[in-house]
Amino acid sequence: MTPLTDPAPGYASLAVHFDLTPAARDRGRLAVDLADRFGAHVIGLAAEQMLLPIYGDLGGPHVAATIAEDEQGRVEEELAGAYAAFKDVVGSRNDVEWRQALQEPSRQVIANARAADLIVLGRRSSKDAVDVNLGVAPGAVTLECGRPVLIAPPGVDRLSARSIVIAWKDTREARRAVRDALPLLLRAETVVVVTSSGSFRDESAEDVAAFLARHGVNSRPEVRAGEISSIADEIIDAADEIGSDLIVAGAYGHSRTREWMFGGVTRSLLETSPIPLLLSH
Repeated sequence: MTPLTDPAPGYASLAVHFDLTPAARDRGRLAVDLADRFGAHVIGLAAEQMLLPIYGDLGGPHVAATIAEDEQGRVEEELAGAYAAFKDVVGSRNDVEWRQALQEPSRQVIANARAADLIVLGRRSSKDAVDVNLGVAPGAVTLECGRPVLIAPPGVDRLSARSIVIAWKDTREARRAVRDALPLLLRAETVVVVTSSGSFRDESAEDVAAFLARHGVNSRPEVRAGEISSIADEIIDAADEIGSDLIVAGAYGHSRTREWMFGGVTRSLLETSPIPLLLSH
């Protein structure tokens, strides 16, 4: 009997979210560049929910119908703007499609994640331009979509992923992130499994490096020992020192409510990372 062998992992389909911010074109170009490298299908996504005031019987049904028609026209015009940005980015490529909906944007991305291996979103920190109508919440999508999510800061339109930092903590979410990132890890030249510990060895990080080696990924563990005031800052500093342009991490090892109330690594990375994040939950 011929032994079964798994083909090299890849991404066959990427979904990328568009809104009306300039950063949408940046992440669109990043997604298209990744798709070209993996021979992947590209799905462009955009949605907006109609906002209809409640007037009761004031003005009668004809007035209400006119308001609804005007609101639908406004929403469709904004969605047309997002589609124009998508068309500008994908150019003459054939293996692409566009999906839009009159729906809450994050819910649309979560629903359409079933069609993609990887979801590409924009960062939404307190210092970024935000589209309040078409924008999505990266944290909510990461929690619910069941797919790895690549989050790109504004101005980043390409991901070389030649050097990658894995932000390691021995959790379910981090284990899944490592597996989800394998297509990129296999193509990287440098992969460092960064973890914080009270000692200078971490057996779980060494296990991850051994796991990756069996998949053909050359990596090394790096333990950040001693007192650390901010794990997120330590991860970002490590990526900067190594020259990485991607951080792979598990997302929301604690409940999202607890993270947003008391702070957490995922929240801090989403707010401050200057390079793309690949997050899995």
